[in-house]
Amino acid sequence: LPLFGEVDLQKQSLLVSTLLIAFVDGVNPCSVWVLTMLLALTLHTGSRKKVLIIGLIFLTVTAGIYALFITGLFTVLKVLSFTTWIRVVVALISLFFAIVNIKDYFWYKEGVSFTIDDSKKPGIFQRMRKVLDAGDSFWGTVGATIVLAAGVSLVEFSCTAGFPVMWTNLLTAQNVAPGVFIGLLLVYMLIYQLDEMVIFGTAVFSLKASKLEEKHGRILKLIGGVLMLTLAVVMLFNPALMSQLSSSLIIFAIAFVLTVLILLLHRKILPAFGIWIGSERDAH
Repeated sequence: LPLFGEVDLQKQSLLVSTLLIAFVDGVNPCSVWVLTMLLALTLHTGSRKKVLIIGLIFLTVTAGIYALFITGLFTVLKVLSFTTWIRVVVALISLFFAIVNIKDYFWYKEGVSFTIDDSKKPGIFQRMRKVLDAGDSFWGTVGATIVLAAGVSLVEFSCTAGFPVMWTNLLTAQNVAPGVFIGLLLVYMLIYQLDEMVIFGTAVFSLKASKLEEKHGRILKLIGGVLMLTLAVVMLFNPALMSQLSSSLIIFAIAFVLTVLILLLHRKILPAFGIWIGSERDAH
């Protein structure tokens, strides 16, 4: 390739896996919901400058905290060394996250659920309003936004922990050096923030904010859950498959096809026979 020279794609499986996992992790209903609500409240001020300041600070702080969380996971797994029992435990944790996310597609927020609890939402709204109450004070707005972003990040960890656990597990399994980890982490965070940057950019230029509806949240949960389930099974039985580009792509393709089949079966085929599974029909 021009500029890059010769590139061996068989050695790029970690990069491809990072890109795909980070993208699916980024379309997390929890983080998208918080950002859209914050932008919706901020847009009522009619100030593009305020939207820009609050949005950029919020995205930067939440990304920084998330990166520190992922770095901590990677460090712990490195210190413990990647023995078989650790791989199995981490894969089982990821499997649990996957099952709960898939359950959330069918029975949203029922039982164990990795979503922002409804009881915590009023408190988040109050913090958002404090950001707006900072008025025209630049540093007041900055400080209030940082506090909000830090608080929301802690609440969101239960929603987002699954993929970082799986991804750091994958990197540790392939004995990635710290320098390579930092490079891949930067790529991860860039892709992870991509969807939120699109939402944010649209709001800044149009002064309009879209709202994440429950039906969208369900589909995002299904996509994330199926991918996490597929990766957890691979890590349990044959983690070496993720070290090659061809097999990695096949694994991601299988997860995508499974997701499409579940959506077709649940939303088209079964309803045609009068069969409904889950609580989505009751929600509408």
